[in-house]
Amino acid sequence: MKYRQLGRSGLRVSQLCLGTMNFGPRTPEPESFAILNEAVEAGINFIDTANQYGGHLGVGVSESILGRWLAEDRSRRHRVVLATKVHEPMSDDINDRGLSARHIQMACDASLKRLGVDHIDLYQMHHIDRTVPMDEIWQAMDRLIAQGKITYVGSSNFPGWAIAATNERALARGRLGLISEQSLYHLIERRLELEVIPACNAYGVGVIVWSPLAGGLLAGPRTDGGRRRESESIAAARAARAGQLEAFHVLCAELGEAPGVVALAWLLHQPGVTSTIIGPGNLDQLKGVLGVPGIVLDPSTLDRLDHVFPPCGAAPEAYAW
Repeated sequence: MKYRQLGRSGLRVSQLCLGTMNFGPRTPEPESFAILNEAVEAGINFIDTANQYGGHLGVGVSESILGRWLAEDRSRRHRVVLATKVHEPMSDDINDRGLSARHIQMACDASLKRLGVDHIDLYQMHHIDRTVPMDEIWQAMDRLIAQGKITYVGSSNFPGWAIAATNERALARGRLGLISEQSLYHLIERRLELEVIPACNAYGVGVIVWSPLAGGLLAGPRTDGGRRRESESIAAARAARAGQLEAFHVLCAELGEAPGVVALAWLLHQPGVTSTIIGPGNLDQLKGVLGVPGIVLDPSTLDRLDHVFPPCGAAPEAYAW
């Protein structure tokens, strides 16, 4: 496993981050534990979850499963960088959501209880909340840091302007500010390159990627003769991009690597990307991508990938004058 510093912080995290959204609704607890054990044994030290994850089983389930795994061996807590999120509705209560100072405090305490830990390493705002003043949010985060309940603050799904504004307010308060932004980014969806990545690079904010395989579009065909279960929208997108995906599969075959592996490796070659989240539903899926950090794509391969999946264009300086 290879490691990178998370943004401008001194925190070093694995280039693969284990996402736990599948834990519970898709992956039973025993297999979730097996995935966690294998990931840590392979050197993954970065685990991401969110207070809402749990799907049809209810909010908080994924955090609770992770908490029970941590409780099995207390030494595990010191080996992993633990990240979770706040923002999404946790009940029908009108105040049990968003980024008000009240909700941030209550949600953090609830996450700590489910996880069975005394602090969270990276506390991320799951979405932007345009109804709450940024000074109120930083007041709440500063309090949690002072209480020793969180160590670093990150954002998720923020636009570039909000990353800049959020960090400027933190700097005005004499604080470190955001050290990470977790965003949707993959070969097909490259709009992050227009504004978000430039903003992150300018402020020393590390990019953590979610959905790196485009919901399965970039994972490639199964080799066991089976068919992937996929939504109608994914099936339609696969049909619409059939020619593009075929060219991608040809390139991957020439490299001798699975499409999903190449897609993940490409992300780790992009400026500003610290880590990409992998969300294996089973142990075999995890084992299939553990070698990704060791894959080097040469400039000609990167150029071919840009030809198959063109960037959105040059920004933000292209239209600034």
